[in-house]
Amino acid sequence: MRIVKIIFWTLWRIWFYILMAIPILLMFPFLVLSIITENGYPYFFKMARIWAKIILFGMGFRYKIDKSQDMQLGKSYMIVANHTSMADIMLMLALTKNPFVFVGKKELSKIPLFGFFYKRTCILVDRNSSKSRMEVFDRAQKRINQGLSICIFPEGGVPDDESIMLDTFKDGAFRLAIEHEIPIAPITFADNKKRFSYTFFSGSPGLMRVKMHHHVSTLKKTALNRKEIRDEVREIIYTQLLEFEKKSLKAITNSRVQTN
Repeated sequence: MRIVKIIFWTLWRIWFYILMAIPILLMFPFLVLSIITENGYPYFFKMARIWAKIILFGMGFRYKIDKSQDMQLGKSYMIVANHTSMADIMLMLALTKNPFVFVGKKELSKIPLFGFFYKRTCILVDRNSSKSRMEVFDRAQKRINQGLSICIFPEGGVPDDESIMLDTFKDGAFRLAIEHEIPIAPITFADNKKRFSYTFFSGSPGLMRVKMHHHVSTLKKTALNRKEIRDEVREIIYTQLLEFEKKSLKAITNSRVQTN
């Protein structure tokens, strides 16, 4: 049985990268045209959403969104979420029509084909370089001034220890949000780690639950409020993760009772 699972996981992971490449190749001329100028980014974003949905569907993922508050088109937000899977990128793109720019680690730019567009449309950061981290703020400010939203995974990366439910949050996203007085839109991904973690021999098709929370205002806030807002947003996401886990355990228990 273990051998069957290993074969499935290997083929499934290879299929993931094939799925990443096929839509890019089909849309390649249009994608290139959309990134020639910064004004073309909204068109690139629309195609990126199509790309993301193809991957999610092709991998056997379906998603269920619970929205406490939606995002208004034409308004800038600081979008933050817990980060446990490469599928987080695709799911985030599928969630909202508001064009946003990812702030992400530069290592992903090395992925063939995907990396070509990633480094030309996202704000890349070398987490080992203080200069790179400072440059992020300048580039993010430019994008916000263009009316775009910014998406940051405030844990600063995926924890190596998968038993960690939610790592500590870095300050960057909250500093930017306060400086530009844009609302923070917290999002909780419940099942991405279970469905498609960074552990190669793991995962399965199935449901990905998402909670889009009420926005956290930054109006009239200052740098003195940064830690307070950061901790508030982390608590929102952490509490929701516990709630999701509670519901999952309850469902498993009910299933066992019905089986017996």
